[in-house]
Amino acid sequence: MGEQGFSRRRLLRDAGVVAAGLAAASVPEAAARPRARRRRRAQPAVAVLGGGVAGLTAAHELAERGFDVTVYERKALGGKARSIPVAGTARDGRRDLPGEHGFRFFPGFYHHVPDTMRRIPFAGNANGVWDNLTAASGVSFARDGGRADLKLDQSPDALTPEALRETLTAGFEEITTLPPHELAYWVSRVLVFFTSCDERRYGQWENVSWWDYTAAARMSREYQRMLAIGLTRNLVAARAEVASTRTIGNMAEAFIMNIMGRGNDGAPDRVLDAPTNEAWIEPWIVHLESLGVRFRVGHTVEALDVQGGRIAGVRARDRRRRRRLIEADWYVLATPVERARRLWSPAVRAADPSLAGLYDLQVDWMNGLQLYLRGRVDILRGHVSYVDSPWALTSLTQAQFWAHRDFARDYGDGTVQDCLSVDISNWEEPGILYGRPARACSRDEIAREVWAQIKAHLEDTGRTYLPDGLLHSYHLDPAIGFRRRGPRHDDEPLLVNTIGSWQKRPGPATKIANLFLAGDYVRTNIDLATMEGANESARAAVRALLDASGSSQPPPTMYQLYRPPEFEAFKRADAAAYAQGRPNAFDVPYPLS
Repeated sequence: MGEQGFSRRRLLRDAGVVAAGLAAASVPEAAARPRARRRRRAQPAVAVLGGGVAGLTAAHELAERGFDVTVYERKALGGKARSIPVAGTARDGRRDLPGEHGFRFFPGFYHHVPDTMRRIPFAGNANGVWDNLTAASGVSFARDGGRADLKLDQSPDALTPEALRETLTAGFEEITTLPPHELAYWVSRVLVFFTSCDERRYGQWENVSWWDYTAAARMSREYQRMLAIGLTRNLVAARAEVASTRTIGNMAEAFIMNIMGRGNDGAPDRVLDAPTNEAWIEPWIVHLESLGVRFRVGHTVEALDVQGGRIAGVRARDRRRRRRLIEADWYVLATPVERARRLWSPAVRAADPSLAGLYDLQVDWMNGLQLYLRGRVDILRGHVSYVDSPWALTSLTQAQFWAHRDFARDYGDGTVQDCLSVDISNWEEPGILYGRPARACSRDEIAREVWAQIKAHLEDTGRTYLPDGLLHSYHLDPAIGFRRRGPRHDDEPLLVNTIGSWQKRPGPATKIANLFLAGDYVRTNIDLATMEGANESARAAVRALLDASGSSQPPPTMYQLYRPPEFEAFKRADAAAYAQGRPNAFDVPYPLS
C-alpha cells in the first residue's frame, strides 16, 4: 500500500506498547489473540468517507452500536494525526525513522479524544491508549536578539539557579518592554471576552478580527509580536488579521482554565509516549477491525450521486485508478473541507443550498519538519514557541517522552538519538537565511532556514544547544508538493476560523436524508481545527444518524468546554446589555495612556 498505508501484517507487528522494562513492543491483546470478525450484513450499512480522526471516530461510535461500517480513505489512516515512516531509513531490523504531519499535543481541556482513547485496548494499560499520554511539564517563549527566554517549567528538576535567572530576567524584560498602558488594555480585552455573553460572542465578536479587537494596529511592535500575532500564529496557527475574535478568545479562555486545572481531563499539556501510529492509530485500527469495521485505503471519492433527496451511491477510484461504486444505507462524509466542497455538484447544492457556504471557508498551511539528531538535546520538557521567528515555529524534542523507545535501538540506522519536531505555521513571511518565504524554498532550504531560525532564538545569549554536526537528517511533511514550475502545493492544509465563518459552516446533518458531515470544519463546541474538533464533530454526526435511522441505541457522549461559574452573573448582565445595544460593562475605549 505504500509507505503511508497500513497492511494487516504491519498492523499486527506495530500495534503495540512497550511495557516498562522491556526492550521491544508487545502486541496489544486485541491483535495478539485470534479475532472472530463480526460481520453485520443484516444491520444498516454505513460508508464512512475519510479515515482521519473524524472518520475513525465515526466508525468507532457506529460499530459499537451495531452498524455495518466500511471506511474509505484516500491516503493513509489517521489523517493529519498519523505518524509517517520515512521510507528507506531503516537498517538492521530497526523501523524507519518516524516522521509526522506535525507533532501532536493533547491539552487538558480535550475530553472527546481522551474518552475515545480509553476505549481502545492496549496491552498492559488499565485505561487503554489513554495511558500512553504523558505530561509535558514546561513551555518556553524563546526570543532572539540576545533576549532571555521566558520558560515556565513544573518538572521537579527544572528549578536551577540558571533557570531561575533566565525566567526572572525574561519576565521582567517583557514587562518593561511592553508599554504599561498597552498591557493594561490587552488585559482589559481578555476581561471583556471572559464576561461576554454567548449572544455577544456569536453576534459581535465572531465578526471582529483578533487584530482589531486588541487594537494591534495602534500598538507597539512588541505588543503586536507577543499579544496579537504570537497568540494566534504560534498557538492556534491563525493570522490575527483575519482570525475571529470569538475563536481566539475561546481558545485563550480554554488555555487559561486549562493551566488552572479547571475542568481538565488530565495534565494541562500531554504528548504521546511513542510515535502516534504505535501509541494510538494502529491499536485503534486493530480494535475497530475487532468490531467488524472494514478499511479500504487508496479510495478517492470523486462524486456523490443524488436521487430523490438521498445519496444513491458514491463514485470513487482506487489506487489503480479503477472506478468503484460505494453503496450503503447511510454516508458519513469525513474528508477535510477542501475536499468535501469538491463534491458539491449542482445536484448536491440543489438538495442542500446551505452547503455552498463551504466555498467561503479558508485553509492555511501548518506542516511539520522533523530534524533528526545524532545526540540528545536538553531544551525543555515541553513545547518551545519561537516568538520572533518569521515562520512562526514551535518545537518539541521527542526522545525525552518516549520512555519505552530508544531512537538508536529502534529506528533508522542506529546513529539517530533524538528528533526535534517542528511545526511551521507561517509559509508567507521571508526567512532570515534566504530572504524568501517557506513556500518559495526547496526542501533543503526549508530545513536550513528552520535550523537557522531556531538557533537564532536558542543560542543568541551564548549557550550552545545545537552544535555543528548534530543534525543527522530531516523529514519534511510529504503533503508539501514540489513542482518544477508553478507554486508549491499543500495536500493537507488546516482550516482557519476567519471572521464570520461560523455562519457559513454546517452542522452534522444535511438536507440530504442519508448524508452526514464529520470534520473540524463542522460546527463544534471547541470550534478549532483540532483532533478534538474532528472527534466531537464525528460524535455529532453519529448522533444525527441515529436519530434519522430511528435507532434505539444511546447517542455518543458529548462534552463542553469548561465555563467558569464565577463569570456567569457577569454574562447574564451582559446579555441584557447586548439586547439593548449597549457595550460590555468592561469595554473601555483605547487608549489608556
